[in-house]
Amino acid sequence: MATNSSLPDSPCLGFCTTALGDDVCKSCGRTFEEVCQWITMTPEQKAATWKRIRKNDWWDQQRKIKGL
Repeated sequence: MATNSSLPDSPCLGFCTTALGDDVCKSCGRTFEEVCQWITMTPEQKAATWKRIRKNDWWDQQRKIKGL
C-alpha cells in the first residue's frame, strides 16, 4: 500500500531491468530484492522504498519519459 493515495500500488513501470540482471531497476528504481519482495513487504518498508525512489522526483520523471 502506498503512503499517498495518488500513487499506484506498485512503483513498477512495466520495463523491469532487474530481469536483465541489473541490481537496481533503471525504470522504477527499486533494487532486485525490493522488486522480488514487494508483495510481502510491510507498509513501512514500502513507504521507505517510495520515499527513496521519489527523491528529487526521479520516479515521476521516469513515468513521464515512458509516457505513463
